[in-house]
Amino acid sequence: MKTALITGITGQDGLYLSELLHDKGYKVFGLVQGQNNPKGESLARTHPFVEILSGNLLDLSSLMRAVADSEPDEVYNLGAVSFVAYSWQNARLTSDVTGAGVLNMLEAVRFYRDRSGKDVRFYQASSSEMFGKVQQVPQCESTLLWPRSPYGVAKVYGHYMTINYRESYDMHASSGILFNHESPRRGPEFVTRKVSQAVARIHLGLQSGITLGNLDAKRDWGFAGDYVRAMWLMLQQDTADDYVIATGETHSIKELLDVAFDEVGVSDWERYVSTDPRFMRPAEVDLLIGDATKARKVLGWEPEVDFDSLIRMMVRHDLDVQTAAAAATNP
Repeated sequence: MKTALITGITGQDGLYLSELLHDKGYKVFGLVQGQNNPKGESLARTHPFVEILSGNLLDLSSLMRAVADSEPDEVYNLGAVSFVAYSWQNARLTSDVTGAGVLNMLEAVRFYRDRSGKDVRFYQASSSEMFGKVQQVPQCESTLLWPRSPYGVAKVYGHYMTINYRESYDMHASSGILFNHESPRRGPEFVTRKVSQAVARIHLGLQSGITLGNLDAKRDWGFAGDYVRAMWLMLQQDTADDYVIATGETHSIKELLDVAFDEVGVSDWERYVSTDPRFMRPAEVDLLIGDATKARKVLGWEPEVDFDSLIRMMVRHDLDVQTAAAAATNP
């Protein structure tokens, strides 16, 4: 039985990855910050097969204990301050957790490997936000990085630190440069989930409209469940490397609204949608669209859920959730 340690396990990627690994027969450990963390309590209820360890990406000693206690074959570092808009509000915390936290995790793994003699494979969750002011379209592994947010800058630091540890210490350390990936488990602060929740509530008469930022912004959106499969495939390779994981298609917020509202039979969504400069990024990224040719050829990875199916899946999920919540409030 292989053993895996996942940081950021309470996020959408951590939840999907833990399920994937459990189905493959792994013993799964998950790092959760602090005692009596509500997210940890929720994880214990929904994913009882995960053994929860306490730790903090800012505290190297806690990470060293977690790695020693779990004795992992594979470590997946998904933990981060991951909401891009928030990174401008708290650039320091974002830099510490999303950037320096990667260094702490690499050090914890390296110390354990050197003491135990066990070869531990490491995955770092890099991001398409590192491309920012894109220097070529589509973006691939060799595209120059030009981040346009504190979050993107922090991810670049973690990405290059992972490469440095691979080259300096012969660690099996790979980075997945993941483009936007969504699911019904996505946090409500992210635009896809904000839209799917609002559409469900508008359809049920629970709210009158939704306010967004730049409706012309375009992203390469895929399904989180497909993307965690790519993470696992990277750590099954004989040689560690970096891979872009993307669908190769780009869609605008307007297209997102088209599909989401169509799922509830609305074609003229403009009457429900307004824009506000407060939701605009201080520095918008340009056209993000990924070239996952390397992942297809080397890993044999292909996305299985397309954009239309993904957005409809999210709207249907939120319709069920909002309907159940309304029924519980008004039995």
